[in-house]
Amino acid sequence: MVYALKPSTDAVGTTSPLMSTFLARVYVTLRPTVNDPQGLTIRGGLHLLGFTSVDGVRAGKYLEISFEEQDEETANNKIEEMCNRLLANPVIEQYRFELDRVQPS
Repeated sequence: MVYALKPSTDAVGTTSPLMSTFLARVYVTLRPTVNDPQGLTIRGGLHLLGFTSVDGVRAGKYLEISFEEQDEETANNKIEEMCNRLLANPVIEQYRFELDRVQPS
């Protein structure tokens, strides 16, 4: 597949090297050893609604992040850093992400 690259401008309006737009889909969940009270509450609600076959529920976060970067390796490193520094608490959460280059519309 061929992706169109577009020049990007920085805050002062100078053109930077060709950039691509990426879309990261980030999934953050509690580590398996961490108690999930929100998941337990959801499971209880499902049982009250008649879905008694539900054995367990784990709640988490889903984020879509759109950003520009020069190449896929740099974009991957940036998302990894975002997850480690802000999007997930590494003590109690784990994360995974999917990274796609987006074609301009």
